Amino acid sequence: MTDKFDKAPAGSPAGQAPVSKGATPAPENIKAIPVPHVGRWISGIVVIGLLAVLGYAFSQGNIQWHAVGDKLFDSSVVAGAGRTLLISVLAMVLGVVLGVVLAVMRLSKNPVTSWVAWLYIWFFRGTPVYVQLLLWFNLALIFPVLNIPFIYKDEMTDVMTPFMCALLGLALNEAAYMAEICRAGIQSVDEGQTEASHALGMTQAKTMRRVVLPQALRVIIPPTGNEFINMLKTSSLVYAVTYNELLRSTSQIGSTSYAVMEMLFVASIWYIVMTSVFSVGQYYLERRFARGSLRSLPLTPLQRIKVNLAAFSNRPSGGVSA
Repeated sequence: MTDKFDKAPAGSPAGQAPVSKGATPAPENIKAIPVPHVGRWISGIVVIGLLAVLGYAFSQGNIQWHAVGDKLFDSSVVAGAGRTLLISVLAMVLGVVLGVVLAVMRLSKNPVTSWVAWLYIWFFRGTPVYVQLLLWFNLALIFPVLNIPFIYKDEMTDVMTPFMCALLGLALNEAAYMAEICRAGIQSVDEGQTEASHALGMTQAKTMRRVVLPQALRVIIPPTGNEFINMLKTSSLVYAVTYNELLRSTSQIGSTSYAVMEMLFVASIWYIVMTSVFSVGQYYLERRFARGSLRSLPLTPLQRIKVNLAAFSNRPSGGVSA
């Protein structure tokens, strides 16, 4: 006679039927407990405290804030901002065109053109923009008359107006930096592209224009946008050659109304607005030229906001289920 053993699991209540091997008990819901980030809270409180102290300091300073609002859209200030934008755009266009020419000369196998381009870049990158502006402004001291035989002749003081000094000083300096940017973009294109175009019978100039430069734009565009934004701020240096741009316009108002700091705040606001607008344009321009190199373009800031809002609204209120 054999003994009968109870095959129910140990610890199970008496009389309860054992769970069959094929049945799987339903798991309980997992309650996700967020990890505390104490450091984030502390750093956030510290930053907010510092901003509050800075804001309180400016609120207690001897600043006529109503003057900032009154002069923000003054006719002379708006005209100065327009001249700042004009000189920046013209100088940037000339700088880009001359920079491309210098980059091609620098990469040329002709030693004369290569060394001339190198010498140009070396000089203009080695001297400050402020000094270059003063050199153009005082050019009449060494060349009283501009004489181009059979073409043009005039007094140098009439030729080198404040606008011309500002344009030449900014554009020629920018060309030196754009030459290096363009050279880096051209060298980023694989040499096989050039060899293939030559095998098809294309000339060197046509290869550069039709094959190399379009592909190099993807590398050239981002730093060019940064250079233009920097140009908007660098244009304030033409104050030295008496060109009536934004900084000079606000400074003239400040010197007559004794609101010097307030007008500097006005100029700063205009510079921030202009650089912000062009920064947005730069972002979308870079995104357009990145279409050929990325399989999927990154989301724009507006698209990220929509995705985050949709994810927040669709998030369950309870715990996370397994």
